[in-house]
Amino acid sequence: MINYNGKIFASVQTTENGEVNSSTIFRYYQEGSVVWAEYAGGGIMRGHLIAAANRLGELDMRYHHINDKGEIMTGKCYSRPVILPSGKLQLHEEWQWTCRDFSKGHSIIEEQ
Repeated sequence: MINYNGKIFASVQTTENGEVNSSTIFRYYQEGSVVWAEYAGGGIMRGHLIAAANRLGELDMRYHHINDKGEIMTGKCYSRPVILPSGKLQLHEEWQWTCRDFSKGHSIIEEQ
């Protein structure tokens, strides 16, 4: 199982309807199969996520944040870890807003 505790990620790719960018930094923590993170930057004032990790390190998560327009945004996400040749992690994410237009998107965040 992958241990996310103490890992820091930044966005490297997202679809147009996403709100994160390369300036958004995610700080991950983990206890057992419970994973959570704080994130901010790049148009996100403050955000949090909570996830359940399975034995493959895949994450079933829910997230919320306040953007720089003062809007509270919420969503759900499924993240699949990919180990790069450097040994760093990427998370390939399929997500959906649970607010506003309920659109879906794809993102990749990478360990810093």
